[in-house]
Amino acid sequence: MRVMENDPHDGLLAIDTHVDIPWPEGPSPFEDGPRCVDLPKLKRGHVGAVCFAAYIPQGRRDDAGHLAATKRARAMLAAIAAMAPADGSGGMMATSAAGIEAAYAAGRPGIVPAIENGYAIGRNLPLLDEFAGLGVRYMTLTHNGHNEIADAAIALPSLDDKDEAYGGLSDFGQAVVDRMNELGMLVDVSHASKKTMMQAARRSRSPVVATHSCVKALCDHKRNLDDEQLDMLAATGGLAQITIVSNFLRPRARASDLTVEDIVDHVDYAVKRMGIEHVGIGTDFDGGGGVRGYMNAAETPNFTAALARRGYGREDIAKIWGGNFLRLMRKAEEVSEERKAAAD
Repeated sequence: MRVMENDPHDGLLAIDTHVDIPWPEGPSPFEDGPRCVDLPKLKRGHVGAVCFAAYIPQGRRDDAGHLAATKRARAMLAAIAAMAPADGSGGMMATSAAGIEAAYAAGRPGIVPAIENGYAIGRNLPLLDEFAGLGVRYMTLTHNGHNEIADAAIALPSLDDKDEAYGGLSDFGQAVVDRMNELGMLVDVSHASKKTMMQAARRSRSPVVATHSCVKALCDHKRNLDDEQLDMLAATGGLAQITIVSNFLRPRARASDLTVEDIVDHVDYAVKRMGIEHVGIGTDFDGGGGVRGYMNAAETPNFTAALARRGYGREDIAKIWGGNFLRLMRKAEEVSEERKAAAD
């Protein structure tokens, strides 16, 4: 079923760049259940593709902790892959820009695997190759709490004895960014400290992305991006994907306090600061995202309508909803091919 002909969401290839999956167990993604995002809601909301994140909470930085994190990542990636069964009854695995477009053309939600928190690889760089082989298209360098790769925006008192472990990227973290470039994986700087984010943007050969962050000028939260960070993303060709978590949108707010207009406020600020080519959407549904009128994927057209009311035209909405992210994916793929050719 298509949306109304005059609906601004009609015909858009909408890509949500960050959605969590329930763990260790949760309702079936094939049924219209309590999740914010499942396959029926994606179809009702006309969402073309979703980056489903294997979220790995930060634990101790020792061998046991790293082994447990890797085991969890493998299991979660298997659960994400299961959303795209071979019989065609669900989504369609989409591990490239062309793959996302093919899924859209086939009328099936594109399933894009991702990892949230580089803790999943511990100190083991070759794990990046394994995860890339499983289709992972981006990895968030950190979550809350420092890991072997970098400093996080938020230190965990139970694990971290200081606000900074490395002053940004560790030596290992620099090697991680380099290898991600070689593999065509996007570097996600959401959750990273400002120093980590700035260093990653400078070092990466392909533009970096903040898959689910908001604007610090509008909401002073440690997880949000300040003007200098937005400027760095724009200067290096990167993206700020605005998220819809209430306390990132407005201080001490609840989902019931906010509407889609509050999300558009952050989009507006980022667009005016960075330019339309550098802004997108990553809801963080099933990880805390949601506001009145946009509490699940089925309500996605409500946000698109809010963009239209604010004066965004068809071409700009298409860029915000997926065109910009596809461009970044293609750039990462190009850089990977260039690095491979140089190695040969």
